[in-house]
Amino acid sequence: MKIPGVVRSSILFIVCLLLHVALHAQQCDVPLQRDIYIEVERNAARLDSRVHSGLKPVMERRADLTNVMGFRVDSAKYYYWLTEKIFKDHLIIVNEGDLRLTIDPLFQFEYGYDPGDATVYADTNQYTCNTRGFWIRGDIGDKLSFQTMFHETQTITPQYLFLFTRQTGVLPGQGRVKFEEVRELDIGWSQANISYSPVPWFNIQFGHGKHFVGHGYRSMLLSDNAVNSPYLQFSAITTNKRFQYTTWHTKMMHGSRVSDRLPTGDASESLFYWYRGRFNHLAIDLGRAQVGLFEAALFQTIDEDGVKPFDPMELNPVIGVNTLVHGFNSGDKSLVGLDLRVKVTNKAYVYGQLAYDGRTAVQAGLRAFDVLRKDLHFQLEWNSADRFMYMQTPADLAYMHASQPLAHPMGTAFSEVVGIVDCGFGRYRLQAKGNVGMLQRDVDGTAGGGTNLFQPDTDLPAASTELAEFQVNYLDVNASYLVNPSTNMRFMLGFMRRDAPGQSDNVQSGYVYLALRTGLFNRYYDL
Repeated sequence: MKIPGVVRSSILFIVCLLLHVALHAQQCDVPLQRDIYIEVERNAARLDSRVHSGLKPVMERRADLTNVMGFRVDSAKYYYWLTEKIFKDHLIIVNEGDLRLTIDPLFQFEYGYDPGDATVYADTNQYTCNTRGFWIRGDIGDKLSFQTMFHETQTITPQYLFLFTRQTGVLPGQGRVKFEEVRELDIGWSQANISYSPVPWFNIQFGHGKHFVGHGYRSMLLSDNAVNSPYLQFSAITTNKRFQYTTWHTKMMHGSRVSDRLPTGDASESLFYWYRGRFNHLAIDLGRAQVGLFEAALFQTIDEDGVKPFDPMELNPVIGVNTLVHGFNSGDKSLVGLDLRVKVTNKAYVYGQLAYDGRTAVQAGLRAFDVLRKDLHFQLEWNSADRFMYMQTPADLAYMHASQPLAHPMGTAFSEVVGIVDCGFGRYRLQAKGNVGMLQRDVDGTAGGGTNLFQPDTDLPAASTELAEFQVNYLDVNASYLVNPSTNMRFMLGFMRRDAPGQSDNVQSGYVYLALRTGLFNRYYDL
């Protein structure tokens, strides 16, 4: 259909009016993805740095973006427009007056093979991922920024991941799954936010996304393991950058399985049990040491009588008050914690966490950058959670969202060691990551053992509860070539091995994969 000239001109005028964009990014967040944050953390590790990186994502305005992927200056000559778009630039860049806009395609095209994986699927040991999406971000002047991202995925995963998704209804970190065929998973998910700073020291964000508390690979306080949720956030930083305070309000749901739906209404798909939460984080820079104080309060919104009246304490932005009012044994869920980073040198720091909700979870780690040579990085981390940690009575208010733990993806009752080595050679990178986890679980799956977030918390384990301890080993070794740093587009070849000694073959996997993918979020398949 031919568009009339006057309509076409009107559309162009509106587009040009909307695309009144600034030359430099201002209030957007640095994408929450480990490859990108390696350099953010390396810059923050310097003894003279006062960047608060203990709460992520970090605003671009508050980060040191020197040599950070997607922000560093690329002085190489590409000669052709097409090669610049493939290897350097965003696909579409619009600069008009006070407004800057970029638009990029997102994708993951992956093929994998597991020669021993044919128990559940019966007729295949070949696995694929087909993801398509887009990423739009922009700045209007120097005070307002926005971004949005969407992914649509069809994938056939290794068996252990398929079984996990079938049990929870969610692919870790991404979204609820539709089972289009016996083997294929269909997932669509999105995130977005609007970020506004009326003055340089104060920021307001309204969006749909994730947060991560800490400096480690895992977080025992709040991680980006679960799916996105809506939030309204306020953040202030002092002019000397010694103190940063952030508070946000969110709405979450307990589960994503059919059994987690509310027994109300005649609709074909009833709502899931939902609740609201208030999260507070205070970061204090003491020079070599950076301390983070954290509080999470999840409010019970539905009981046996229906939706409860709104609790004004949900709007309380002062850290510690909700926990003092509700304690750890009420119908609401409270969790408090401490996050610590101590700089040893300009290139290394030690870090740790303590989380408490009546039980305890701890973390200790070491991270070093440019070890022996430039771009050789090392990280070693230990995590542990007591039985009953993160659980709650009622179970609908456990520390989780959409069937996924809000902290460590292993849930509760575990200990784990993680080691990661990254070695870069220009755009080439070798990476090796190994996890060894020891988990305690109820043998018969009944309540009382303190090992399952879907079950209610109890003071003592039932006398008849038998606990089993088993080990899970995970190894991922890969080589990659960074095609385009603007979207972390990489061509990858790797091998993943999940080994669970003494368990059935369908939770073991040895997976060789070849992929071309953009990476702007973390995937936690090591569970």
